[in-house]
Amino acid sequence: MDACAGLAGLGFGAVVAAVITSESRGALTAPGGQLTAVGRMAGFTGTYLLLIMVVLVARVPWLERAAGQDQLIRWHRRVSPWAVTLIVIHVLTITIGYAQSAKSPALHEVWVLLRSYPDILAASVGFVLLMLAGITSYRSVRRRLKYETWWVIHLYLYLALALAFAHQIVTGVVFIGHPLVRALWIVVWASTAGVVIVFRIGQPIWRSLRHQLRVVEVRDEAPGVVSVICRGRHLDKLAVSGGQFFMWRFLTRELWWQAHPYSLSALPIPPYLRVTVKGLGDSSRALARVRPGTAVAIEGPYGAFTHHARLSDGVVLIGAGVGVTPLRALLEDLPGNADVVVVLRASTVSDLVHRAEVAGLVEQRGGRLHEIVGSRHRARLDARALLRVVPDIAGRDVYICGPEGFSAEIVSAALRLGVAYDQIHTEAFGF
Repeated sequence: MDACAGLAGLGFGAVVAAVITSESRGALTAPGGQLTAVGRMAGFTGTYLLLIMVVLVARVPWLERAAGQDQLIRWHRRVSPWAVTLIVIHVLTITIGYAQSAKSPALHEVWVLLRSYPDILAASVGFVLLMLAGITSYRSVRRRLKYETWWVIHLYLYLALALAFAHQIVTGVVFIGHPLVRALWIVVWASTAGVVIVFRIGQPIWRSLRHQLRVVEVRDEAPGVVSVICRGRHLDKLAVSGGQFFMWRFLTRELWWQAHPYSLSALPIPPYLRVTVKGLGDSSRALARVRPGTAVAIEGPYGAFTHHARLSDGVVLIGAGVGVTPLRALLEDLPGNADVVVVLRASTVSDLVHRAEVAGLVEQRGGRLHEIVGSRHRARLDARALLRVVPDIAGRDVYICGPEGFSAEIVSAALRLGVAYDQIHTEAFGF
């Protein structure tokens, strides 16, 4: 991760240097010259950050294993406001700078740019798509959208980048007289596109064809929760750890076009895989109606929510609701010398997913299981409750899985109880 961050930083520095060295004193002192220079810098740096955003969510295996998808998504979200803001600055300052140079109103200059400059119309469409993706990324907006709607809107980010590429190559002053800089910029774009094509398209197709998964059973586990059991080929060659997830695409008429992240609820037992899902959205609810024989395409495995991340032999697994599913697989995969405590939170006993299986695995290991059942007010799981059931929690690795609010509260409680930040591992549900 340090090497990747260093490489990204060097690339950013190279972009800044290329833009600065392309400017001249005459261009800067001309009418609108300084605004235009600011616009060029904002355009190139903003585009570079957009490419970094794409790489962070491109499912690159070594990035996923090193950081985990949760962390990569957090970085993606931190970078995105800077990238979008820089692109907005680029559009505004270039337009106003060109208007000052031509001594014409800014709105008139917009029309001139659209009509007279190569690929500006396509770039403008890309800008609108980028703004749409940016607006729907705000938490307050995202919560009002179905996952499927949000996911489709964000696919347009790839189209926005593609539409902007030709505009930069054709009209970029940075490239005039600098064929090497142009070639390097093309390589950066092509490499980013290659990463997406290989890891978001090519590898999933290859893996799905190799394993040929098909649904054999859909089983009710709890209210609104089902397990989907799939049968496939060569599953003994599938390098997956307990706690990891796949992107699942069930090839039915209503589900084939979208992929959803679901963790395995048990380690593979060739030729079978099992995933357990709660009906929180249209697609997850539709899984209860999937028929045996349905073909399944997969991407993965992904995630760093595994026993490989632990720093001690003492482990606490804390889950709420359907969040127990990756914990159940992780529990199965922990080494034999691990001292395990499992804490499960649910509103009712019937909401304790895979209760008997978890209890059996804990008993086999000689561990301890605590079930905290009831309303959030009557059966609290806060720092005081955690210390009561796990007095030595400060010296253990803590794995947390559940809804985003639940995970945040438990992380905060664990930190207050003295658990080191590096020994807290989370897997959140949500988007």
